[in-house]
Amino acid sequence: MQRNNYGKIVWDWLSITVATAIVSASVFFFLVPSQVPVGSVSSLAMVLGVVIPLPISAITMILNVALLLLGFLFIGREFGAKTVYTSLLMPVFLAVFEWIFPGYTSLMRDPVLDMICFIFLADLGLSMLFNRNASSGGLDIIAKFLNKYLRMDLGHAMSLSGMCVALSAAFVYDAKTVVLSVLGTYINGLVLDHFIFGANVKKRVCIISEREEEIRDFILNRLHSGATIYEAIGAYNGQPRREIITIVDKGEYRQLVDFLSKVDPGAFVTVYTVSEVFYRPKVFAPDQKQPKK
Repeated sequence: MQRNNYGKIVWDWLSITVATAIVSASVFFFLVPSQVPVGSVSSLAMVLGVVIPLPISAITMILNVALLLLGFLFIGREFGAKTVYTSLLMPVFLAVFEWIFPGYTSLMRDPVLDMICFIFLADLGLSMLFNRNASSGGLDIIAKFLNKYLRMDLGHAMSLSGMCVALSAAFVYDAKTVVLSVLGTYINGLVLDHFIFGANVKKRVCIISEREEEIRDFILNRLHSGATIYEAIGAYNGQPRREIITIVDKGEYRQLVDFLSKVDPGAFVTVYTVSEVFYRPKVFAPDQKQPKK
């Protein structure tokens, strides 16, 4: 058991390191060459870098440390501890890239393409960090704060905090760059929301069928999923019917649909998209009797 815990911890921190490297690479190879400050702390560092003669890595470190205090105060110690690591590691990665690729300009040779590549690559890394209860630092801390206390979606929270950075580009860049920054920040929030919640989307399937027992057995014993059966009354003829309701992931949903098409093509099925499922089973003490079912 203890060995498994050690393995989980190592895997957790290794994942955080890889995710931070991905975000750092997206900043260096795509964001900085594009000169389009898509809302992030690195974008703010780009804006400040126009007037402050320091490398982007150094300015990013200063901003991360300042915002890191906010994470410790309002997010929690675990989040803060992981973010200390990523906040220090990301400027290090940037400094290494600056040392290995001095005078680097652009891979895509087009600011719009650079911006698009940054959004998708950075959001991939950010989603990995958020799923590990971590952050790359900076504006991610503010997004996590808004998510925790105001119940905002992380994508929308990132857009809101990042929009202020995008608008700050007006002080040092031309109107075209500001417009691209605002559009890029908005798209960045949508893509991040997709990366975070897209993999967790489930389907709530409601089934009314004459083959109830076979369908119930398939859900319980083949899909190994749960189900609830409700008594229902048909509004047209007033006849009692039973409705099976289950929540399945994408793969299970495909299997269930295929099974229904074979067993009962005439079944009445409605499907809803579910983005989050909370289940906290009650834990009983060893000397406490569980209620009879």
